Amino acid sequence: MASTNIESIVTGKVWKIEKQIGDAVAAGEPIMILESMKMEIPIESPVDGIVQSVSVAEGESVNEGQVLAIVV
Repeated sequence: MASTNIESIVTGKVWKIEKQIGDAVAAGEPIMILESMKMEIPIESPVDGIVQSVSVAEGESVNEGQVLAIVV
């Protein structure tokens, strides 16, 4: 089964995690929301699948390109 890394598209802070490990997710559905420069940026799954891991917590700072979650 192929896995897909979900990476941050900006440097910012995790504002809200929408999906937890084991949750089903559809392509285009937000997994979490980041905050950067007072803007909310949804991080969407590019594929249908199940959230295998979430490697950040709400309130945590993240860098552009950092892996936030894995979907299988």
